[in-house]
Amino acid sequence: MRTQVGIIGAGPAGLLLSHLLHLQGIESVVLERHTREYIEQRIRAGVLEQGSVDLLNQSGLGARLQAQGLVHEGIDLLFGGRRHRIDFRALTGRAVTVYGQQEVVKDIIAARLAAGGRILFEVSDVSLENFGEQAAGLAKIRFRHNGETAQIECDTIAGCDGFHGVSRSAIPAGVIRQFERTYPFAWLGILAQAAPAAHELIYAQHQRGFALFSMRSPQITRLYLQCKPSEDLTQWSDERIWNELHTRLETDDGWKLNEGPILQKGVTPMRSFVAEPMQYGKLFLAGDAAHIVPPTGAKGMNAALADVKVLAAALTAHYQAGRDDLLQAYSATCLRHVWRKEHFSWWMTSMLHRLDDESGFQYRMQRSELEYVVGSRAASSVLAENYVGMALP
Repeated sequence: MRTQVGIIGAGPAGLLLSHLLHLQGIESVVLERHTREYIEQRIRAGVLEQGSVDLLNQSGLGARLQAQGLVHEGIDLLFGGRRHRIDFRALTGRAVTVYGQQEVVKDIIAARLAAGGRILFEVSDVSLENFGEQAAGLAKIRFRHNGETAQIECDTIAGCDGFHGVSRSAIPAGVIRQFERTYPFAWLGILAQAAPAAHELIYAQHQRGFALFSMRSPQITRLYLQCKPSEDLTQWSDERIWNELHTRLETDDGWKLNEGPILQKGVTPMRSFVAEPMQYGKLFLAGDAAHIVPPTGAKGMNAALADVKVLAAALTAHYQAGRDDLLQAYSATCLRHVWRKEHFSWWMTSMLHRLDDESGFQYRMQRSELEYVVGSRAASSVLAENYVGMALP
């Protein structure tokens, strides 16, 4: 099989890259180890920055997003028994949209298949060859599909296969420097069949630990509790989960959570990670293959979409104008927005989560910072500007 760009991974990054390249007449093949049904139902991120919404709309993928996405013009910070609203629209003129990652995936898959795009699901044993800086000729991706060994020959490989994928690990040792922070806490997250009791997200700092109220649709509430990374889910009955959520999220103002059947529960570890550079020879990393953020800042999917916008523009310049300067600058260009998103996610995480601090000093420092953020227009603007997203490259 011969194509121009071989893409490993059918998450938002790989799929959107394939779509953007198609719009410019550039061929690609996408390889995905899971089934189509799995990736279209996998619950992941759900908050899109304004720039991400604009990108999807401009590339013809916004019909369901516009019809079903929930536009949020602010968030609430809850601490000390009171909620404080950060008004994104007033502070930045922009907003965010709640629209699940699985819905973005469904939209792009439908668009690619309608256009005759090639997405191979349930592939295994993927390996990369002849992609290094000194490699001559075409790069190769070997894999198994439908019980048979197959190979793609391509000019370029896009590694969009996540943190545990094969792309980054295929790069020789010593080429990439990795920066990582593992946090001493995790999130216990649930999906509940209950109408959201508020119209916007609520971020709560509480003595018992962080909590987050969110939603995925007018019928589904998404909720999180800070917990231990080693938490045993069997010890968390539905009753215990709801009791803890009520304790951390509710105040004496009369607002109450809506309860409902818990459809899904799981524990998400918290990590910050960046690999530099994000390219090696004919291989370009994008999304979680190159960087991970803790979900507190709602940046994971947005960072991935920003990466592929840069990569699609660079590949377009290569094929249509014979320019390679944008490809050569890909990593440096992306890392500017990656580190901004990393910093914001780290800051939100550090400000809102309870740390092991017997003296209470850190907790008081967090409280002081929260009071400054909600009390100063300048500080509120910093949070709002980063949350809705800085301009994409």
